[in-house]
Amino acid sequence: MPRTAVLGFGNPVRSDDGVGCFVINYLQKQPEMESPNISLIDMGTSAFEVLFQLQGHQRLLFVDAVVNSGEPDGTLFLLPASEINAMIQEDPMVFLHSLKWDQALSYAKKILGDQYPEDISVYLIAVSNTRLEVGLSQAVEEAGIRVAHRILNDLSPK
Repeated sequence: MPRTAVLGFGNPVRSDDGVGCFVINYLQKQPEMESPNISLIDMGTSAFEVLFQLQGHQRLLFVDAVVNSGEPDGTLFLLPASEINAMIQEDPMVFLHSLKWDQALSYAKKILGDQYPEDISVYLIAVSNTRLEVGLSQAVEEAGIRVAHRILNDLSPK
């Protein structure tokens, strides 16, 4: 199995925006994720320095919320690699407390250089509530669990 990093993005005190962190927390409780080939990384909202931990990984899986998708809360999206590579910017403007997955990819490409992995997937979960409150809505929590189980199935030894 290729060495894989799973990165969850979001702000857990902004309701459904914290779904990426929820997925990482959920996966950390699963015994099958205890592998030297799997890194579970809670990127939160200000983990710019964590990008250096991606060195040596051949595969990246990102989980984040998406606002204003036009779809019901909890709708899952999986972006194809061609769309992901098109989003990489040469020098993205970021605020250190609001790094998002597309910006993280842009900086990871610069940081990792020739070691930048070809195998990248991004799971996005539609949300509408990003108010200042702790906890996910039922629809978004259920979607987070579905994504976690997809990742568990994908990364479990066959």
